Amino acid sequence: MTLHSNLIVRFAEPTDYSVLFKLIQGLAEYEKLSHAVTGNALELKEHLFGSHKYIEAILAESADQAVGFALFFHNYSTFLTKPGIYLEDLFVLPEYRRQGIGKALLTKLAQIAVERDCGRLEWSVLDWNESAQEFYRSMGASILDDWRICRVTGDALTQLGSVN
Repeated sequence: MTLHSNLIVRFAEPTDYSVLFKLIQGLAEYEKLSHAVTGNALELKEHLFGSHKYIEAILAESADQAVGFALFFHNYSTFLTKPGIYLEDLFVLPEYRRQGIGKALLTKLAQIAVERDCGRLEWSVLDWNESAQEFYRSMGASILDDWRICRVTGDALTQLGSVN
């Protein structure tokens, strides 16, 4: 594992929205979920940099090329009575893996969490992605086997949110 000497990890800027969306599409392809990408780059830009910022992102660049990203937002722990950071996505282009870029992104995110006095940094990992699980454990993460993600989307969300 050789960390690029010219690696830059920085917050995404408004001009980065299209390259960030291409990386998101790369992640979806890797996870065999390209069909699930129904949003677009302009919506992403609005959510990152619009009047209400829902998300934040950091980019990893090598030789002036975006090679990875982490997209995150704040959540809250009622037990800790502290904000937290939820890492929605972390992705490094396949040809740049095993070079310390994922570690650099996670380290930067942990630094942000510490600077913001967050009580925790958390994320989900696919059950089949054993290499990612191994990587996350090596970074000090615990994988919580006793928790399950609950999700309501599409028509079910509309129905749940409708007033009867």
